[in-house]
Amino acid sequence: MRKNIVAGNWKMNKNVIEAQQLMLQLLNYTKENASNCEIWIAPPALYLLMAKDLFALNEVGIFSQDMSEYESGAYTGEISAEMLESIGATGSIIGHSERRQYHGETDSHCNAKIKLALEKGLTPIYCNGETLEQRKSGKHLEVVKNQTEVALFTLSAEEIKKVVIAYEPVWAIGTGETASPEQAQEIHAHIRSLIAEKYGKEVADEISILYGGSVKPDNAKEIFSKPDIDGGLIGGAALKIGDFSKIIEAFNA
Repeated sequence: MRKNIVAGNWKMNKNVIEAQQLMLQLLNYTKENASNCEIWIAPPALYLLMAKDLFALNEVGIFSQDMSEYESGAYTGEISAEMLESIGATGSIIGHSERRQYHGETDSHCNAKIKLALEKGLTPIYCNGETLEQRKSGKHLEVVKNQTEVALFTLSAEEIKKVVIAYEPVWAIGTGETASPEQAQEIHAHIRSLIAEKYGKEVADEISILYGGSVKPDNAKEIFSKPDIDGGLIGGAALKIGDFSKIIEAFNA
């Protein structure tokens, strides 16, 4: 079912004391404020159990920042879908541009991870998006089409409805640059149309598509107002409760 979602990707930030403080701030905020969106966080893997404990009676979704494409075995440093399931995690981010850039992750890797996540009842947040070079050369629609088809189109209609997609223009992540609401809407509508062509409009209309490119308190309302944008995958602004809460409140305006 299509939902409004604000998800915070903490990346490799916060020591254990800082992480606990931020979680407690978010916990207090959610207790005191009603929201018109789902709130999810993806802290570093070291803090996932802490997050599950703190938010045990709360509806904040707890996600890992990545997971393995393998079920188990000699894969040092990896986290399996079964491990995430065993601690009650909500799901995992898959295919973030930083995983692609620094760890050589491909759409085929993402496809394998998404299938494993779904088998374990986890929600995948699948990330796609173009680089600045691809945008300037006019290939952005083709790039996103290929990413979407390879990573997702082996799924059944029932499976793909359980996936959340995050469009993240690589050139707008951590740079302070932001795609205009119109540019973001164009790609979101493009992704939804691709899904509609493959699975039908009813399926496409059930899938939440988030924007993941430098969403801030001062632009969140305008971005979220676009018809095919269902929320955001938030980076830097998720590390400060004041900024993160204002982005959540963009859905209450």
